[in-house]
This record gives sequence, C-alpha cells and structure tokens, in this order.
Amino acid sequence: MSKIKLGAQLYTLREFIQTYEDTEKTFEYLKGIGINVIQISGIGPIEPERVAELVERFGMDVCVTHIKFDRLKNDLERLIEEHKMINCPGIGIGSMPGDYPRTKEGFEAFIKEISPIAKKIKAAGLQFGYHNHSFEFERFEDGRTGFDILVEETDPEDFHFILDTHWLQFGGMNPPDVIRNLKGRMEVCHFKDYKIVKNERKFAEVGRGNLNLFECFKACQDCGAGYIVIEQDSCDIDPRESMAISYENLKAIASKLQ
Repeated sequence: MSKIKLGAQLYTLREFIQTYEDTEKTFEYLKGIGINVIQISGIGPIEPERVAELVERFGMDVCVTHIKFDRLKNDLERLIEEHKMINCPGIGIGSMPGDYPRTKEGFEAFIKEISPIAKKIKAAGLQFGYHNHSFEFERFEDGRTGFDILVEETDPEDFHFILDTHWLQFGGMNPPDVIRNLKGRMEVCHFKDYKIVKNERKFAEVGRGNLNLFECFKACQDCGAGYIVIEQDSCDIDPRESMAISYENLKAIASKLQ
C-alpha cells in the first residue's frame, strides 16, 4: 500500500494568493510548516507561467485544481497545457454549475456535456475530477440521488471524484462508506472537519470537529487515494494558523496508519 501524500487545498488560503507576491509568501509559509503538496483553487489572476515558476521554485506537488466550467468548455487545450506546465495530473471542477437544475434531468444534462470533455482530458494523459457538496445527495423519485447518477452514468476511466468529507456528512452519508465505494475513482480527498456550535453546523480544523477522520483516512487507503488535502471554507482564526493546526492533526492521524 503506497503512502498517501498530505497537503493543503489553497482555497482555504484564497485571500493570500490573489497576487504573485502574496502567493510567493504563502508558498514560503507552507514550506515553513512542512507542506509541499497543494491543490490550486481560488488563486488570483496570475499568469500561468509565473505560477509554474513558483511551483518549481518551492518544490510544490500540485495534485489537482478546481477550474471554472467555462474554461473546461471553451479553453480546454490551453488548460491542459497549463496543467502540464505545473506537472499537475488532475483537472477538477468544484461542483455541477448552477446553470443545471438540481434534478435528475439536470444531472443527466451535465453528464452529457462533461463526459466528452473528461474523455479529452484522459486522452491528454490527465484525469478529470468532480468535487461534491451536499446537494448531490438529494433523493429523486426513482430512489437514486444525484450522486448515484454521477457514479452510475459516467465512465469510471474518465470521470473521477474529489470527495469532501464534510459535505458527505452534511448530505447524510457515512463518509468512509462513500470513499470505499469509489475505489479506483478518487485520487484526491478533501479532509474538512465538522463541528456543532450553538446547534449550528460550522467548519472546523481537522481533528477539532466531530468527523471520524481516522476512519476516513483508512477508507482512503482502501480506495487507493494518493492525496489527502486540508480544506476549510471559513475559519474562526487566521486561515494560515488554521491550516497549520489542521496539518499537525492530520499528520498525527497518518502516523498511526502509515
């Protein structure tokens, strides 16, 4: 069993990666706390060549990205080139775009449009990944959820997943079960914890919430995931401090299992 690489989803640090200079400082900070694995998401309008220069200089292993659907549809060739510039094997999308109704028909229409794109990405030597939220787990009249449709009506070779532990839990699922059921179709998993404060759901640093991330980690090992990245949509403290706390707690989990 290969060792899972641990890192950061840069969306958590999005306010610190809007310019080249800030991104440089953020990469330096991440290296300082021991992180050299990243997912690029939420980055500002920085020239791809300059991003590639930072990735190379700081020795960052970019595992996947989140890309707007418009670029996947209209700028795919350039997008593939940009990913190869940073040696990134995965092109991801944050969710099904809001243009599609969150109905059975909406999911099927999305699949019809994204499938040939995913196939072209695969043909270029990269891998498409879909990141879930909770809306995919609404159950329709035929008993299936939107997530079921995404799994069952896409090609396992072309269409992979970037599962998010927080949104799986919020969607009423047991995260380790869903992770294991996607064996061979998930290279990157988002570890995002979940806490209750005054009877309300809140994002939490890894290890400071209620999710059983120990079991999630074991499930990632079972399904053959290569990366686990920390993501926290909003933080009660400085996101950089939050990331450092989460990383130490994630390493503690990994030390018991790897």
